[in-house]
Amino acid sequence: MQGESTHVTVVFAGQSESWARWIEHQIKTAGRATALVRWDPLRRPPTPEALTDLLSSPGRLLLVIDDWYERLGKARFDAWATALQGALPHYKDRLAAVSVTEQPLPDVVVPLAPVALRGLPPEVARSHVLECAGIGAPERLVSLDRGPRFPDYKPAVTNAPRANRSFLGRSELLQQMYDTFHTAGDGITAVVLHGPGGIGKTQLAQEYVDRFSGDYDIVWWTSATSRLTAREKFAALAPRLGLTAHGDLGADVRAVRRELASTLRPWLLVLDAADAPAKLADLVPGPDSAHRGHVLITSLDTEWARHAMPIAVPPFDRAESVAFAVRRTERLDERDADRLAAAVQDLPLLLDQTTAWLDLNPMVDVRSCIRDIERGEGDIGVESPDYQQPYRAVWAKLLNTLREDSEPAWQLLNLLACFSPEAVPVRLLQTTRPGELPPLLAELVADPSDWNAALRKLSEITSMRVEYEEGPRTIQVVRTLRMHRLFHRYVRSVQDLEEAARNAEVARRVLVWADPRDTASPGNWSRYADLIPHLEPSHALQSRDEDVRGLVLNCIEYLRTRGEHTDGWRLSRQAVDAWRDMYGPTDRSLLVAVHQLANNLRSLGRHLEAEAVGRDVHDLLADTPHSVRPIELIRAKDGLGGTLMALARFDEARALFEEAATRATVELGGENVPRTLSIRSNLAVAIGLQGDYVQSHALHRKIYETRLRLFGDKNALTLNSALRTAWMLRLLGKYREALDIQGHNSRLHRQVLDRQHSQTLEAEHNYALCARREGDLMFARTLMRAIRKKVVGRRGEIHPESLLVSCDYAMLLREVGDTQQALELAETTADRYADLYGEGHPYAIGSRDNMATVLRQRGDVQAACRISGEAARQMALAVGAAHPWAAGCAKNAMTALAATGQHEAAVETGRVALDSVSASLGESHVLTISLRTGLAGSLRETGAEEEAAALHQQAADRLAQLFGPDHEQARYILEQRLPYWDFEPQPI
Repeated sequence: MQGESTHVTVVFAGQSESWARWIEHQIKTAGRATALVRWDPLRRPPTPEALTDLLSSPGRLLLVIDDWYERLGKARFDAWATALQGALPHYKDRLAAVSVTEQPLPDVVVPLAPVALRGLPPEVARSHVLECAGIGAPERLVSLDRGPRFPDYKPAVTNAPRANRSFLGRSELLQQMYDTFHTAGDGITAVVLHGPGGIGKTQLAQEYVDRFSGDYDIVWWTSATSRLTAREKFAALAPRLGLTAHGDLGADVRAVRRELASTLRPWLLVLDAADAPAKLADLVPGPDSAHRGHVLITSLDTEWARHAMPIAVPPFDRAESVAFAVRRTERLDERDADRLAAAVQDLPLLLDQTTAWLDLNPMVDVRSCIRDIERGEGDIGVESPDYQQPYRAVWAKLLNTLREDSEPAWQLLNLLACFSPEAVPVRLLQTTRPGELPPLLAELVADPSDWNAALRKLSEITSMRVEYEEGPRTIQVVRTLRMHRLFHRYVRSVQDLEEAARNAEVARRVLVWADPRDTASPGNWSRYADLIPHLEPSHALQSRDEDVRGLVLNCIEYLRTRGEHTDGWRLSRQAVDAWRDMYGPTDRSLLVAVHQLANNLRSLGRHLEAEAVGRDVHDLLADTPHSVRPIELIRAKDGLGGTLMALARFDEARALFEEAATRATVELGGENVPRTLSIRSNLAVAIGLQGDYVQSHALHRKIYETRLRLFGDKNALTLNSALRTAWMLRLLGKYREALDIQGHNSRLHRQVLDRQHSQTLEAEHNYALCARREGDLMFARTLMRAIRKKVVGRRGEIHPESLLVSCDYAMLLREVGDTQQALELAETTADRYADLYGEGHPYAIGSRDNMATVLRQRGDVQAACRISGEAARQMALAVGAAHPWAAGCAKNAMTALAATGQHEAAVETGRVALDSVSASLGESHVLTISLRTGLAGSLRETGAEEEAAALHQQAADRLAQLFGPDHEQARYILEQRLPYWDFEPQPI
């Protein structure tokens, strides 16, 4: 008996799992043995014997009373009540109960005197639980922060939808989901619920969240029908986790993914109605986390089974169907509910819709309705062979009812079918201009009470999920409806063509009215993410309305701003294809879309495709200059020039920029017009890429002075010009002047722009390079490491911005002696540049030459000599022998030859390089000076002492003029160490 007296059995219905587990934990921490007994009133027959088995556990029994009785139906509940009344007298001394429902308790449980736990502080609820379990107050309480969270408290971070109070059954599936997650051990576990449409996957996921959210500190629900929507909703978790928003959507997604993979807080991510894995896999943190994270996916796509543990969701079993149907409508008894369940093949969606329809049509004979469904009758006059007979029969009845009995609801449903089903934007209908809606709907929208009532009625009969938000005076109003995709397609398939066209036009006007027309503002980004899924169902791309086309272009620009270049490419491609056929190749909106298409292709690294697009439109406009506005040809030249710069065709790019700048000066009103200044800035970049640092610096400085006068010193364009000016000064070897300018420029960037902004990070990057050249290596290393972490976090490892910083960081690591990490990073960067641009691109060649420099410092002189020699040959072919990059590679080849004892060859290589660099950069440039000292060293080894001494003296004189004798660079060169040159890619 002693063992029995210390044992407590907690008995609960499945939907009270979180309460039962919390109660069990409180009893365990008080030192008592416990057992959890889950019982399913749908599965156990309502007999005294069933209760006797249930209550036969030893010791004390604690019943957790929730509102399960509401879900049984009257007949089943009465049978259970009778069985319970008969069993209570035999167990009264051992039996206690707690209530976790806010609903009035049925009379049958009143004799148990359940103690209510809802609404209590956790410490008070615990004391009640221990009292009911027959446990005195422990001398020493365990912290409530340990163990399961108190069920009345939501997770610290959650956006999960509210529980569906109509949910019923599915106990075995829920337990299977729980066991799958919790027996997988540490790390990230993914489970996918799969099955046909209308089977209840989303409702099952929602119930899992409701029951087991106590296991998690973070619960995040993401609608994942489209890639863009899923990524935007996933990224919205960033600020809730305390992460800094980057502005770039991909960066925010990666930041959230990294945080979930590393956090110690248990979390659950739900991807509902997930699209193909290939589109969403980057939202799922990798399985290598040492911490607990769970991903729950619902999807029709069977490919998810390759990425997650699959759990098939079948239709209701018959007991669940019957219980659901009799609870949903009082007009059904269990016999008729059984027939209805058979007629709709136990599909939860159809059961829900049919029972709702029966409630709304009280005069219809139940059995006649069931016979119609069994026979497939009730068609609305349109054949829909894509849908199984039960779907057609049920949905035909729903639509007939709406059309005949509720004209406003019928019109509203047909209009809503012209939006995306996953988030029908009913709030946009409320806020749109009244004249944009048909009169009947405009009248309905004008009255908030009638409007919300109509939406609720429509949601009930069609099983749309309603999502609320707080409206004026804290009133909850409907924000969105979520229409099942199968039902959405069915409604569209049976619409009259003329009616569908009218509704689509209304939908497009609603979307245009909702367009913020400002894609740069972060406050508008979620709005654009919400609008884009509606473009296709509303046929926006086929519209001839200029405002609709403007909306499409704004959506494309939003995607570019957010860094979503794949979706931006896809939407711009669709716009180009549609509008070219409708308007011809020189249409104004089409040309903007073509420009955006090329931008997105270039951002995706598809430079040859971008060139083809840019070349086609440039040649077309150049041949027909009088058929379009001058700005169109100017923009075409400017855009094609940008693509050619990325392809390292600097001469062609410069020529295009010069043509564009000249034309802009004439057509737009002078060379100081903002658009002309932007083109001239591109021209200055191209001149710098050609290796003419003097001219590039002069042009950048002139543009900076003009922008300073026009916009002030805290304008982003002015800051960019100052950055470019300092960059060129550094490349000219004027390190101190560059450092002074860039230090101030970096501070202004941090003040004016976001610290994570690309331009701010670029300014910090140049500041680190200036500090390195001035000898402050530790500061430069610390700053560069932080910059690289931010850039890679924002852009990913293979983005051009990340490669730019990685290339320079590798050589900084080499200089401070961390040659192993330097070598690994230099090699990786070279490989990625080759993958992005091709092996013959100067950035790939220069990065490979950097790798050779590290190898030489590590003592692998033979490999260094081989790689440097090849790089020098390739760079001369890529940019010309007179280019500073070619001279720099030749300098490294000379040094590598000298390191292997090939001094004659080193002298020959050095002489050619010295002639080239003297002509391009001048006698006083640091590259020219260091080449002299390197050549002097090899000449000395060949016995040409006099020439060597002369060259060395010339170098010393130049260095004294350039830096002064105590400068780090001067000391390094004059000590006659083997010279080196670092390739530094320039931002394009």
